[in-house]
Amino acid sequence: MNLEFVVNNNDNGKSIKDILLSCLHISHRLLITLKRENAIFLNGLPAFVYQTVCAGDVVCVSFDYAEDNSNIVSKQIPLDIVYEDEWLLVVNKCSGIPVHPSILHYEDSLSSGIKFYFDSIGLKKKIRPVNRIDKDTSGLVVFAKNEYIQEALIKQMRLGSFNKEYIAIVEGFFDDSKKSGTINAPISRKEGSIIERCVSDDGSPSVTHYEVTKETEIQGFKFSLLKCKLETGRTHQIRVHMAYIGHPLLGDDLYDGNTSLISRQALHSYRISFIHPISKQNISFKAPIPNDINFY
Repeated sequence: MNLEFVVNNNDNGKSIKDILLSCLHISHRLLITLKRENAIFLNGLPAFVYQTVCAGDVVCVSFDYAEDNSNIVSKQIPLDIVYEDEWLLVVNKCSGIPVHPSILHYEDSLSSGIKFYFDSIGLKKKIRPVNRIDKDTSGLVVFAKNEYIQEALIKQMRLGSFNKEYIAIVEGFFDDSKKSGTINAPISRKEGSIIERCVSDDGSPSVTHYEVTKETEIQGFKFSLLKCKLETGRTHQIRVHMAYIGHPLLGDDLYDGNTSLISRQALHSYRISFIHPISKQNISFKAPIPNDINFY
């Protein structure tokens, strides 16, 4: 994994440090790591960051150094890999599996499966999920294969160029004037709970766009299929916002959703798009709707 930059006339006389920070947008924290790992090169030779460059020089950063990932237990679990290159990995996660290990899921998280896969291909890198979805939410999760990619994609999230779209099934029908809209309601942790969230005036800004795509009725229950797009990524954001407007997700017992048709929240991360940090191309991925919520 080599990141290269060819110096142009405008950058003539700059230091390698200037090139790394201003042209390749490497963070100061990552720069410290690269220096420690002797991972910076000029025209194929090891280099110091205060060396100056000339037009036509090639500054190269190597991310092939090994990292300690022993904090994650390795366990073989089935992985539905949607996309992979030397920089990143996109996985379609099934419901019931958390992205991160916890006390209750110390050895059976998606991160443990990624660790096993990395070990199998000889990739000694930390496990870096870029986006996060709840244990019982299915769909797309992006893993960065190095710190540079992780930082670049997190920055895209802050700037709004990393797009996350979900499919949700909620209770009830919407009024004609409310079949599409935006929920702009701050979210905070509910007092007295370490898990539950709620809409609160002193919460973090949270914005969800939604559109009703279908309405139907099964066994006397009315429900609507929505497409949701997030501007922010708060914990339980769609679940909290839908309950707040009186349309909780089916199966979401934490937020008073009906569990007679499905035993987990009917939420699926079905589309992700972002600008690839290396190729600079806009790429997009979709995950098919799983069978347990494909009943509408």
